[in-house]
Amino acid sequence: MSVLMVQGTTSDAGKSTLVAALGRYFARQGVRVAPFKPQNMALNSAVTSDAGEIGRAQALQAQACHVAPHTDMNPVLLKPASDTGAQVIIQGRAIGNMQALDYHQYKTTAQSAVLESFRRLRSQYDLILVEGAGSPAEINLRENDIANMGFAEAVDCPVILVADIDRGGVFAHIVGTLELLSETERERVVGFVINRFRGDIKLLESGLDWLEDYTGKPVLGVLPYLHDLYMDAEDAISTQQTGASGKLNVVVPVLPRISNHTDFDALRLHPEVNLEFVSARTPLPECDLVILPGSKNVRGDLAYLKENNWQRQLDRHLRYGGKILGICGGLQMLGRSILDPGGVESEPGSETGFGYLDFTTTLTPQKALKNVCGFLTMDSCEKEIPVQGYEIHCGISRGPALQRPLARLVADNGQRSADGAISDDGQILATYLHGLFDASAAQQALLRWAGLSEPCLLDLQGHREVQLDRLADSVGNAMDSRWLKQLAHLQ
Repeated sequence: MSVLMVQGTTSDAGKSTLVAALGRYFARQGVRVAPFKPQNMALNSAVTSDAGEIGRAQALQAQACHVAPHTDMNPVLLKPASDTGAQVIIQGRAIGNMQALDYHQYKTTAQSAVLESFRRLRSQYDLILVEGAGSPAEINLRENDIANMGFAEAVDCPVILVADIDRGGVFAHIVGTLELLSETERERVVGFVINRFRGDIKLLESGLDWLEDYTGKPVLGVLPYLHDLYMDAEDAISTQQTGASGKLNVVVPVLPRISNHTDFDALRLHPEVNLEFVSARTPLPECDLVILPGSKNVRGDLAYLKENNWQRQLDRHLRYGGKILGICGGLQMLGRSILDPGGVESEPGSETGFGYLDFTTTLTPQKALKNVCGFLTMDSCEKEIPVQGYEIHCGISRGPALQRPLARLVADNGQRSADGAISDDGQILATYLHGLFDASAAQQALLRWAGLSEPCLLDLQGHREVQLDRLADSVGNAMDSRWLKQLAHLQ
């Protein structure tokens, strides 16, 4: 059984992408391979086959490996609720909120869960691809580290270091990172991967020769810049657009604690949709549809929107025939009020909602985590439209508006439920369902409701598969094939 850890010189150097690429590459070779990230900090998450919660990137990496996502693949997930605190999720279950200093002390306890999950995965697969977090050179975080070299040394695994040349300074990033590692940590680095290179490789060769001579370590591959590469975002909002025709204009406000904005990937990629993420501090642009997204701090983000005059702007949007869709936290904002008596997301208290739908939400410590499927029940649909997705929320909503649900769902465990609400005039939809636009039939019905007469279909799942195969092809062409085979014991 083999283990390889991918660490980066910086955040967004390409760790998640490289693990996904290697996962698909080795899965093609018939290797039983799985991803693993000891600790992740992200507000984009996914529900696993064992009804837990992990980072969205690890769910995509599992897809790359042709395995079901499991909580052991990301045993520690931190979901920031403020600048200094986060919800701590251990092996798929939220254990509460912690301030940064408190969590720093808790890391020794978290490491036990990390190693336990790693041992279970190790017993089931031929190869474990481990993703680090941020950079191993963050010396202020070295004590009790479980995300980078602390983990690598605990399980005694080799490390490759990936760096992004597109941002410039790639040699300084690599050499500087090595200099800040301890001697034993430097010895653990078996080579480098340079990511996102564009141009003539001959112009880079002298630099690669210098790097290998200076460090005594090989460059295992130079990965090309892949234009129009689509990958589920681990956390940062992608501004990549696809040249939409502008038939339908959709606006999503960027909340301070926006979560699961991968809900909108199908819209961002759709050829007939112009999706725009806008700052809540700017005026609401003219559009057909406003989507209020999920939030890790719903009361705080709702107050932020109201402070920036969004109540009046949404009123005007509706008055002129616009549509509004609220997803998860966005659903809660559309109601009468949000109550948090136990301080689940922030200090105990309440916040008045936008009041478009007659229900009230109470936040509770118990989080709903489930994959679901079912049917949309919109009046505009001549027949039931299949829909599927997942729920991740702490709120329980009750009120008359929910008696006219948007969907009827069945969870993995067979539990049936009605979800969401439709306003009396049909201009407002609300749902707890993430991934609402991912299924083609539901996507088409919702876009028709929003204003497209005959929307074309976008196969998001198929698109993901194409991108993962592109990544695997890139790795196969650019990385040292002998080293890859040695890693997975293929020779």
